[in-house]
Amino acid sequence: MSQEPLPPDRWALAEYQDGEVRFCPVDGRGRPAGPVERAAGPVEAVRSRPGAGRWIWRSTAGPYPRLLDAGLRVQRCYDIEAAEALLLGHEGAHGSPRSLPAARARLRGLPVPADAPSRLPDSAQSALFETGPVPLPPDADPLESLLEVYAAQLTRTELTAHPGRMRLLVAAESAGALVASEMRRAGLPWRADVHRQVLDELLGPRYAGGQEPRRLAELAAQVADAFGERVRPDLPADVVTAFRRAGFAVTSTRAWELRDIDHPAVEPLLEYKKLYRLYTAHGWTWLRTWVRGGRFRPEYVPAGAASGRWTTNGGGALQIPRVLRRSVVADPGWCLVVADADQLEPRVLAAISRDPGLMEAAGSTGDLYTALSGRAFTGDREEAKLALLGAVYGQTHGGGLRHLSQLRRRFPAAVALVDDAARAGEQGRLVRTWLGRTCPPPGGEPGAGETAPEGASPGGSAAGRARGRFTRNFVVQGSAADWALLMLAALRRSLTGMRAELVFFQHDEVIVHCPETESATVAEAIAAAGDTAGDLTFGRTPVRFPFSTAVVKRYCDAA
Repeated sequence: MSQEPLPPDRWALAEYQDGEVRFCPVDGRGRPAGPVERAAGPVEAVRSRPGAGRWIWRSTAGPYPRLLDAGLRVQRCYDIEAAEALLLGHEGAHGSPRSLPAARARLRGLPVPADAPSRLPDSAQSALFETGPVPLPPDADPLESLLEVYAAQLTRTELTAHPGRMRLLVAAESAGALVASEMRRAGLPWRADVHRQVLDELLGPRYAGGQEPRRLAELAAQVADAFGERVRPDLPADVVTAFRRAGFAVTSTRAWELRDIDHPAVEPLLEYKKLYRLYTAHGWTWLRTWVRGGRFRPEYVPAGAASGRWTTNGGGALQIPRVLRRSVVADPGWCLVVADADQLEPRVLAAISRDPGLMEAAGSTGDLYTALSGRAFTGDREEAKLALLGAVYGQTHGGGLRHLSQLRRRFPAAVALVDDAARAGEQGRLVRTWLGRTCPPPGGEPGAGETAPEGASPGGSAAGRARGRFTRNFVVQGSAADWALLMLAALRRSLTGMRAELVFFQHDEVIVHCPETESATVAEAIAAAGDTAGDLTFGRTPVRFPFSTAVVKRYCDAA
């Protein structure tokens, strides 16, 4: 008895200048597998094909927010521009234009248009001033161009060092784009009244005319009294000059340097700096700008940093001060499931190095540093932690060098992996994460929150050593970012059909807002997602990826 053929699983979708979309089924080589159809927009197209397993489109940021507004979610997608960025990086062209028009132009040997200017991470630039996506040439058909670039990307993927891993990385990056859009729409629950109360408690009332609030004015007066002259505590140059006139040869206003000075201005100055950061980054203006309808909705930027870590365009979502976490409050009858991955980067190092001893230690869901201390550091947990983090971050001087020597004796494969990555960076070579994300070349632009030298050159120069420290960390931090994407994808799939919503993600921490009755199920789903991501990312290893999870009403109650 013959069976009906399965419906097509992949559909390519392209938008046209008049708002219409055209879409068609696609085969495994990126070629059309059926007739081209038309619809008034992406909502109508997706609604007409509920069984589609994967939508191939230019960028998730284009159609997906409109689909979410219409109550539609897709299972999976293939983000052409995210894939292009990964493939360019692997080919040594990190930072080259990634847009669909740019990719098409490269294929045809035409002049490559620059990408549209983007806002700096966490800038307050208004979306009103964004230029929109780079347009295709007038004679280029959007769907034909999409399919042309998609087919070429499939071929380029097969030419990478590990095609299977690169396919997984592209799928993970595309899944991350879906999660980012969904989290922005859901929003992090945020009590504006609690936020204002915190600001009033710490900063005091505001003065008319945009002047600093009372507490900052009081601290500024104390600083001036301590120096015996008017000093602008918000201007580092003023402060450094005042300390030098007082006989202290400071080079900056960093807290660690000021704490070593015995001067009455230090205490009020440090307090001023802390409160001034709160006032400027998360004060009343921030609250008016970013919180609407009881939700904080930042614009997440997957892979905004070179390592694959996320950034945000405005709002500082990845740097919420602890003092403001009491503003993050679950809705009545709901709760927050807050989960932190335990010692993520050392566990990732164990998985990518395949070091037997380190994998054995990381095979426990208990504290990894305690497990290490019993094997190599005579029970001293702090020494074990310093050694392992020193290996990852390149802290190889003083006590760090002694700790590293112990680590190298007991876990040689793990230390060799990061040493080799550092050496490659110093020599100007590229390094890759386990799945194939590639670091910028020498002189490339580092991502937000990361360090890389300007104009690094091979050899033993200071710039070369700085790049070596960057690449040493990149292979671990980047592989951790790859794991995190697959963890999010697995968790997203597990939450399907529930009322629970992913509302926050930060490197190794995730928050799910859910009805109290779903909290136990959500906690189990997070734990399972960690191990699923470990198996998918690194293959089967003894390494476990546990979470410390808390079910709370307020974010601040999650220790």
